[in-house]
Amino acid sequence: MAKPSSRGMLVWLGLAFAIFLLDQFTKVLILGNYRLGEGTVVTSFFNIVRVHNSGAAFSFLANAGGWQRWFFTVVGLGTAVFIVWMLRSHHGQKLFAFSLACLLGGALGNVLDRLLHGYVVDMLDFHWRFLAPLFPGGHFPAFNVADMGITAGAIGLVLDEILRVRRAR
Repeated sequence: MAKPSSRGMLVWLGLAFAIFLLDQFTKVLILGNYRLGEGTVVTSFFNIVRVHNSGAAFSFLANAGGWQRWFFTVVGLGTAVFIVWMLRSHHGQKLFAFSLACLLGGALGNVLDRLLHGYVVDMLDFHWRFLAPLFPGGHFPAFNVADMGITAGAIGLVLDEILRVRRAR
């Protein structure tokens, strides 16, 4: 029988694994059904597309010559190790651990893409006219399920810190 602390951590690792699996499943669907640059209009503001991102968020360093693949892989793996270490001692803090699990699942999803393909597969394309001054054609940079996990985790960490500071007052 697992110790209570082990069971608590397993819940968060399970969430991270679920995010990772959903991310990889959606990427397999995209890679199997779309060619690079192909897309399907879903609504007036949302498309499914196949985009390859060799950089990081917003294609940061995408044209850096190839070294960024290994840099972002090492950063992602290092982050994953740090997150697991943090989860071991903070798995009882629900919002904090939820946020870490989301970050972990997302980070590992994108790391696997970099290792397998040399780029991250993105497929969710939202576009609104009001974004045109910031993004070409109003298209927010395409993203994937892993990116949603990373974003949810980052928002959760900020919220957790705000709540922590408020409790300390």
